[in-house]
Amino acid sequence: MTKHRVIPSGYMTVGELAKKMNTTVRTLQYYDKEGVLSPSAESEGGRRLYTDKDVIKLHQIQSMKFLGFSLNDIKNRLMLLDTPDDVAVVLTALATNVREKIEVLTEALQAIEALKSEVLQMRSVDFTKYAAIIVNLQMKNEMYSVVKHMDDDMLKDAHNRFDVESGVAMSKRITALLELAVQFHDNGVLPESEKGLAFAKGFWDTVTEYTGGDMSLLPKMIALSDDLIKAGDEWGKKHEKANAFIEPALTAYFTSLGVNPFEVVELK
Repeated sequence: MTKHRVIPSGYMTVGELAKKMNTTVRTLQYYDKEGVLSPSAESEGGRRLYTDKDVIKLHQIQSMKFLGFSLNDIKNRLMLLDTPDDVAVVLTALATNVREKIEVLTEALQAIEALKSEVLQMRSVDFTKYAAIIVNLQMKNEMYSVVKHMDDDMLKDAHNRFDVESGVAMSKRITALLELAVQFHDNGVLPESEKGLAFAKGFWDTVTEYTGGDMSLLPKMIALSDDLIKAGDEWGKKHEKANAFIEPALTAYFTSLGVNPFEVVELK
């Protein structure tokens, strides 16, 4: 590296370069340390000196950084590429990476907007519910909006009974049953028919699995369903129509078995 007693014409200090290129002295010092952009000369007083050629190289670095390349990529790959095809291959890989990031950020934005909507509908600040909603959004579980209607005991019981994966799987299973109940209702399927009884059995098996056989949870589940219907949102309307089929189907199913599970709850 050439040393100069004074700063000659055509050279600039690190501070001048930083100002010219809208960056910081610390950034340029880091680039020098990493061997990405070293000064062309140095004064006898130890001041780093740069030329217009360094300005061009810094502009290239800044442009590549904007595209998402790391300093390591710039230093060890980009600056060593010889042909346009070589550069195109690297840019193609980067484009794929950027698309993946856009997809992740888009999902994050949608989750933020959905959570904001849920937060505004809740009557109090509850980070336990916020976390549960976020997890369900991450798992693309359509029942995320149900969380705000659940009380602390129901949430705690769900956390104790299920991990994230099995909990979301159960939620999706319940969602599918609700969708089927709406479909049967709209198509005029009789709750006491063979198809209706088969549905009721599958629905009750799911409820039993969800509760772990603890029938004392039934009143809370019924209250949750009532709250959803009262809310009048998308899930509430779906529950109302689904219940119009589920309730008589369960009644017919229990009658055929000669049992009433709700009596067990009353005895407790």
